[in-house]
Amino acid sequence: MQTLRNYVKQGGFYKAVVEDGSDLIFIVDYEGQILYHNNSVKETLGYGSNTLVSKNFFDFILPETLVDFKKAYLASTKKRFNESIEFQFLCKDKSYKYLEFNSINLFHSEKIKGLILDCRDIAQRKKDAEELLRAQKAKELFLANISHEIRTPINGIAGLASLLSSNQNVSGQSTYLSAIQSAADNLKVIINDILDLASIESGKLKFEQIGFNMNDLLHSLINIFLLQANEKKIDLRYHLHEDANKIFIGDPVRLNQILLNLINNALKFTNSGYISVNCYVKKKEAKKYLLEFEVRDTGIGIPKDKLQTIFESFSQADASVTRKYGGTGLGLTIVRQLIELQNGSIHVVSKEGLGSTFSFTIPYQLGSKANIRGNLVKDSSFLKKSLKDLSVLLVEDNDVNRLYASSILKIWDCKIDMAENGYVAFEKIKNELYDIILMDIQMPVMDGFEATKAIRGLESSKKNLPIIALTANATRATIEQCLAHGMNDCISKPFTPEDLYNKLSHYKKNEQRKIEQSKTIDLSYLQKMSNNNKKFIDEMLSAFVESLPKSIDEITNYYNIKDWQALARAVHKLKPSLTLMGLHTAREQALVLEELAKQNKPTKQIGTYTQLLCASLSQALLELKEIV
Repeated sequence: MQTLRNYVKQGGFYKAVVEDGSDLIFIVDYEGQILYHNNSVKETLGYGSNTLVSKNFFDFILPETLVDFKKAYLASTKKRFNESIEFQFLCKDKSYKYLEFNSINLFHSEKIKGLILDCRDIAQRKKDAEELLRAQKAKELFLANISHEIRTPINGIAGLASLLSSNQNVSGQSTYLSAIQSAADNLKVIINDILDLASIESGKLKFEQIGFNMNDLLHSLINIFLLQANEKKIDLRYHLHEDANKIFIGDPVRLNQILLNLINNALKFTNSGYISVNCYVKKKEAKKYLLEFEVRDTGIGIPKDKLQTIFESFSQADASVTRKYGGTGLGLTIVRQLIELQNGSIHVVSKEGLGSTFSFTIPYQLGSKANIRGNLVKDSSFLKKSLKDLSVLLVEDNDVNRLYASSILKIWDCKIDMAENGYVAFEKIKNELYDIILMDIQMPVMDGFEATKAIRGLESSKKNLPIIALTANATRATIEQCLAHGMNDCISKPFTPEDLYNKLSHYKKNEQRKIEQSKTIDLSYLQKMSNNNKKFIDEMLSAFVESLPKSIDEITNYYNIKDWQALARAVHKLKPSLTLMGLHTAREQALVLEELAKQNKPTKQIGTYTQLLCASLSQALLELKEIV
């Protein structure tokens, strides 16, 4: 069997290697010694001809990745071919460059213990991937921040308007309050434009199928813009044809959003004349109605050659339009997509200097009063309910939101205490008794997560108080984060009295609740993450009951033989289960014990926390056996 060095000297490897002028070709033995490299190495890595020969390939690998690279390299020596192995190679200028190799094992064809490495420069690909990831994270951060910063004050505006409309004392007040409330609701829709675009493009946007009154919807819309239209001395009017003046089943929020964008555009580009909004039935089959909506204005109009681009993302008819009127150009893009996703269509007719007419159709099912739900009116049943004597600590830094939530709680005869940040809340909880905590997330001094952690660390039954998060950033990730930080539940801002009542009534204090709070175990996280799947929960509980005695024995034995590293590993292995089972005290004890054991020094604290943890686990085992 010839040697690899002779094979290289004899030039036999050229039969196996295709040099295309761009790939870097190395021939290396199984131990990593370089026996050949082509001239492309100079162009990519900076090394001259044959300067790397007789050196070891491993010496040029980024040190912190060497262990993983050697594993991949060893795997290549056992295969005929291997591909797409990424690594970073040291260049002559002392920088590292991302490369990727495909390998040919010469042992399978030539009985030589060596590899041909066909390497490619993937630095640009890695850079592009990093830029994409960075852009995605920036987008997510932007959406989360804008959602919180804008929706939080809107929650207070919409809520107070709703409360005021339920207690009218001044004649004619309802008209103005209705417009305020509708404006706040619609402003939320505008703010959500950019969020909607992301949902639309990802195919995740869902449409409601609820009843709504078409006349109420159009009337509220017109009221929003009346003041602005009057200031510009524009006649703003609407006409709802008699056959369309009915209750329909569909998504009123999305219809509202469509018309809001179109009317807002008409006002923006109209300086005199009128804007009219019309709705009529274009086609009818039994209870299926095809409605046509029309927004007509006498504004500046749209050039003929621009009519095809106005519905594209981030575009307007002319760059000068952006400078003069502002806007991102997302509105019409979202309008078109919202209409088409509801099986409708839109088209525009326009002449420069004469105005524009946007017409669109959407099919709706005929409904009735029984289909209308979710609107808080002055005789709302949720403002007539009672949670008498329920003691609530409201932790909220925003004055308006505090006033809104506390006003609702007073209507329900709750005992209310308030704190403007997490630190004040924590101090109150140490000295007062509450049944439930409503906790905002983003607050100064101490945020909701930190406050919850501090509360869960208390040594009394107060640590088990139900905590409901109040968050404007109600993404799935945020909800999971709230639960992971020890909160029991979450309410999304803006919330309605119905939302709040349903949560509070679920946690209302009674004898059963007292029993549950006195226990070591809190199954709320397990119930939440499993969607309260009883079969799954029972299986998890049974598995934990079976494994817990072994864990207690391991921790005790490792402590007795003073094997601190093994003790740390045993505790670390147990922590996820403690989180899952809601053993908050045991988890805090485990965290401290693990850190103490990792220091590898015998201390009195190790013994103390070992005893505390084992006692907590034993108590949990007794309670779990009762549940199972």
